[in-house]
Amino acid sequence: MLKIIKKFNTNPLVSGFTTNPSLMRLAGARDYKNYSLKLLSICKIKPISLEVFADTFDQMLEQANMINSWGKNVYVKIPVVNSKGNFSGKVINRLSNQGIKLNITAVYTVSQVSKIIKNVNRNSKTIISIFSGRMSDVGKDPIPIIKESVRLTKKLEN
Repeated sequence: MLKIIKKFNTNPLVSGFTTNPSLMRLAGARDYKNYSLKLLSICKIKPISLEVFADTFDQMLEQANMINSWGKNVYVKIPVVNSKGNFSGKVINRLSNQGIKLNITAVYTVSQVSKIIKNVNRNSKTIISIFSGRMSDVGKDPIPIIKESVRLTKKLEN
């Protein structure tokens, strides 16, 4: 992962990076913070999304604030739902209102996008990561979900 980010960090076609704890572990990371800081020492300007690995909302908030403190280009990845299937709306709302840049991840439905939109501060920087590849892998066409999600988010620009 470090080599890939080094290779593509200066490429003008690449506008940012994202990772998650599982990918970091596969890359040999043993300490999440130290590995993240190594990534940030390479990627100092382009956005880089680093994910919380906590499952309770209080722990997510704590980790998100810590991760956010690691760099100005950090987007904190928050899963749209925790492992129990509970929507992370309170976490999204609180962090968004704090001005923390967010990447809401593992989004699969228009309903989730709609809920996210209701919980983000309109002035915040937020990425909504729709998992279209995984949808396609199980035979679901992601295009209608993406189109409707774009339509919903365009309304925020007014």
